[in-house]
Amino acid sequence: MLARRLVLCPGRSLTLHRTMSSIYVVPVDPTAPKAIQEVDTEKLWSSVPVGPKPAKVGTTHVFYGDKIVALSSLGDKFASKKPVEKRELVRKAVGSAVKEVRNIGEGVQGKEVAVDISLDPHAAAVAAHLALYNFNLKTSPESLFDPRNKEPVPENLNLKPLGDSKEWNEGVIYAEAQNLARTLTELPANVITPTAFTERIKAEFAGIPDTTIIVRDEAWAAEKGMRTFLSVTKGTSEPAKFLEIHYNGAPNDVPPLVFVGKGITFDSGGISIKPGAGMKLMRGDMGGAAAVASAALAIAKLKLPINLVVLTPLAENLPGPSANKPGDIVYAMNGKSVEIDNTDAEGRLVLSDALYYASTEFKPKTLVDVATLTGAMDVALGEVYTGVFTNSDTLWEELYAAGERECDRFWRMPLSEDFGPQIYSSNADLCNTGGRPGGSCTAALFLKSFVEGVEPAEEGEEPKVRWAHVDIAGTMEATRPGPYQEKGMTGRSTRALIEFAKSLSQY
Repeated sequence: MLARRLVLCPGRSLTLHRTMSSIYVVPVDPTAPKAIQEVDTEKLWSSVPVGPKPAKVGTTHVFYGDKIVALSSLGDKFASKKPVEKRELVRKAVGSAVKEVRNIGEGVQGKEVAVDISLDPHAAAVAAHLALYNFNLKTSPESLFDPRNKEPVPENLNLKPLGDSKEWNEGVIYAEAQNLARTLTELPANVITPTAFTERIKAEFAGIPDTTIIVRDEAWAAEKGMRTFLSVTKGTSEPAKFLEIHYNGAPNDVPPLVFVGKGITFDSGGISIKPGAGMKLMRGDMGGAAAVASAALAIAKLKLPINLVVLTPLAENLPGPSANKPGDIVYAMNGKSVEIDNTDAEGRLVLSDALYYASTEFKPKTLVDVATLTGAMDVALGEVYTGVFTNSDTLWEELYAAGERECDRFWRMPLSEDFGPQIYSSNADLCNTGGRPGGSCTAALFLKSFVEGVEPAEEGEEPKVRWAHVDIAGTMEATRPGPYQEKGMTGRSTRALIEFAKSLSQY
């Protein structure tokens, strides 16, 4: 974290904390600070000691007086940056300043914070609300996230824009959606079970127009022939659920965009049990379900003119007496036989039936699944980029552009049949693991087998469905804090999915 320097205005006392009337957050170009109506930014910034180079982005100075003003640097050469780079610099500056104000402590509890949005209202709103988020379940002071709360607990700070802005309001929706995904993945597995997940989503969507929530049970899944999905839940006493979210923002004859999210609310690895160290992170193995459900909520609130279907198979993966065993063979909904070589590769089992159901029942032109699927993706791309496998260049370009605009970035990975021998050479049509080499690539290829219409009917034709598999295993958690996000579960790629849907709605 960048060091914070507190500068007292001449003649003022720290006792003014108690009677302050305003708090301001202002991003500043250190080479050309400009005053705003409420704050003489130029005068305040000029009182800061100057180094040989302009202050790095996010360097924040807090001034105390009858106003508290947090000025945060936009870094060197801000004016010459590209628009997408400027957006991220605004996010970093605003996020850093909000964190500094938040960390002042009880003296600012519940106070209104006015954020200067003149440079980019959307980016400022996203950063401010993401930076304010601080998950914990401590009882003193009362936690916003306590599952026992009957009424919402007020936020520590009340963020307001300096001026009215539709873009600010939209940015708030983006950030609140990501924060919901963060909360769902942070909450422990005894709180967010498959059933509890569906109840939380129903509560979040209550009163949202043009939406329908359907919760399917195991009997429905069995009737549909979802045997790979149901095989994963055999080791737990918690019933599996299959959640559907429908949003109708376009005429009924418009094919829906479909999102599918992996929803393993806790993953022990099953019989192929994981090491105990760090296993508690597997409460976040439903990060894909959290991201797509939260994105759907934002899309509905934004009233985007599209139809959307979100599907999340929800289950626990535990090593009970009836659990899957290595070497078991099950028959998926599409009739293919699948050998379960490793019960810890359960994500592709629940997704396989969900993808087949999605592509055959709703016949989308675009289908995107999101999953914390492979440790190999974490090894390949770390926490910076989310890996994407797709059969469509146009879909890749749209996802990439959306990720860049929100700095929720994607990197394209190879979807190639050359990896096929690793998963086709068993006693079944498919094996759920292909060994360590190219682990994320073989997982994506496995999923491809269950997307109806993913291959062109004739050579040279376009496939009936554009499909992308988004592996968030590496970006699920941040192990180091950033300017507008603390360590912990990230809620990625929620904002990129919202932005992607928004771009589709503009065609």
